[in-house]
Amino acid sequence: MFNRHMLAAAALALSAGTVFAQSVPADPASPPRYDKREAWEHKRIESGKDNGSLTWRERERLQAEQARIRQQERRDKKDGVVTPQEQQQLERMQDRASKDIYRQKHDAQGAVSNGGDKR
Repeated sequence: MFNRHMLAAAALALSAGTVFAQSVPADPASPPRYDKREAWEHKRIESGKDNGSLTWRERERLQAEQARIRQQERRDKKDGVVTPQEQQQLERMQDRASKDIYRQKHDAQGAVSNGGDKR
C-alpha cells in the first residue's frame, strides 16, 4: 500500500512539473532572433573594416542600412507586440542587408586597394 501511494504521488508531481514547464516562457530576457542577427551583421561589418575588404564608404552605407533596420524594429515594438508580418519584414530587411554585406566585402574594392583610404 505504501508503494502504491508513493508511486501515485511521484506520478502526480511529475505531471504537475510537466504542465508547469510548458507554461513558463523560454527566457523572456533573451533577445529575439533578429536582435542576435543584427549583432552578427555588425561583427561582419567590423571584420570587413579590420581586414580591409570594406572601404569607409561601404562601411558607412552598410551601417546606415543596419540603423534603418533598428529604426523599423523600434517602430514595430512601439505598440508592445511585433506581429508575424512585422517579423517577416525585419527578416527580409536583414536578408537584404546580409547580401549587401557579402557583396561589398567580396567586390574588387577594398580599403587597401582604394588608395589606402581607411578613414
